Amino acid sequence: MRIVSVSKILIVCIYLVFSAPVLAQGESLEETLQQLSEDAAMEYISPISSAFGSNLNGGWFHKVPQAVKMGFSLEVGLVAMGTFFPDASKVFSVEGQFRFSEAEAQQLVSGQPQGVQSELVDEITSRYFTVSISGATVTGDEDDHVIVGFPGETFTIGSTPYTVPSQSVDLGFGGFQDLADLSFLPLAAPQVSVGTVYGTQATFRYLPSLTLNDDLGKLKYFGFGIQHNPGVWLSKPLPVDIALSFFTQDLKIGDLFETKATAFGLNVGKRLGTDLLNVTPYAGFMFESADMEVTYTYAVVTPTGTYTEDISFKLKGENKNRIILGLSLRLLTFNLNADYNLSKYDSFTTGLTFGL
Repeated sequence: MRIVSVSKILIVCIYLVFSAPVLAQGESLEETLQQLSEDAAMEYISPISSAFGSNLNGGWFHKVPQAVKMGFSLEVGLVAMGTFFPDASKVFSVEGQFRFSEAEAQQLVSGQPQGVQSELVDEITSRYFTVSISGATVTGDEDDHVIVGFPGETFTIGSTPYTVPSQSVDLGFGGFQDLADLSFLPLAAPQVSVGTVYGTQATFRYLPSLTLNDDLGKLKYFGFGIQHNPGVWLSKPLPVDIALSFFTQDLKIGDLFETKATAFGLNVGKRLGTDLLNVTPYAGFMFESADMEVTYTYAVVTPTGTYTEDISFKLKGENKNRIILGLSLRLLTFNLNADYNLSKYDSFTTGLTFGL
């Protein structure tokens, strides 16, 4: 399979995650984040981080390398992954720092005397407040808007105190409806596996630097992993094939997102049939981690101009381990496999490869 055709499939998946909401809401994901302080943005984007990490750590194997010291095997193909969004990931509620814009501050002081409203707006927009923030996450309902709870504060204008009572401010957006309509987050990647040297097989995922669009920038993607069958060192074959596995990868989307994922553990399989026609049930237990770094500019319109702050934070994927149950079918030089992954964010993977 040509890498250019596989790369197009991956780009479609990236567009589905990051560009489809632009068509629905008229703004990009980055523009939405620009309206959120760091505390709010971390909670709002968290489901994407966990689902993306779960996808990246899936689909790496469908069999165990042979327990031979020197052999040759080559597989080239495509793996597709999908991670389900738990219901709990649709909404968030957090207490944190937030800076109100001029329009939001005017809403807060609308009940104050007309002559002091501009001074109160200046006071409110000049600093951060500790507030409650709740509503839909990026995968939640579009109509469940993000709400900021102003705690109430007394300001002194001249020598007169004015109390702005506690109240809620609607930020005017909720989840991205295109993502809310999806039951799972899709992703696809090209994959090449080569072996076997002393029971060890290497697997690669790679795409050259690709420009997605002017908003998202360039996509960069590389992954590497190894499986080792310790049976190569034993005098008698084991009843099932066993492999120790390690996989790592890095996916970067422009300057907005970078995800690094790692998984390691044990997988087992048992081939039933001949070299060119067989069925292989397989299973695995993997420890995993995934970190997504998010970088954007927080922008707040104030009476004295636009306040900006460069924000960068890391989110850790919620999956810590997974149980994998799958089945692989080989017909001549083609192999089709599918498996289900049990974890906090459940997922499934499927692969189609051409092998020698």
